[in-house]
Amino acid sequence: MSVSGEDPLERMGKIDFGGILKEASLAYVPDTRVGDYVIVHVGFALSKVDEAEAQKVFEYLKQMGELGELSELEERRT
Repeated sequence: MSVSGEDPLERMGKIDFGGILKEASLAYVPDTRVGDYVIVHVGFALSKVDEAEAQKVFEYLKQMGELGELSELEERRT
């Protein structure tokens, strides 16, 4: 993840979703730093989570088939 912007309401982050980079607003999690894990919905990082929780969420989404682009990317790698 990379972070840009000084104003807390304008901070943006490039979030790595398993190899796919997407931009998201960090306005709701102003203390987020590079290396943190965040839950993102419709372009907004909503909360920070630890690595273990991030892995659980990722696995749940994978089981539900909600990873769309990530699943396609994973299939292309194999």
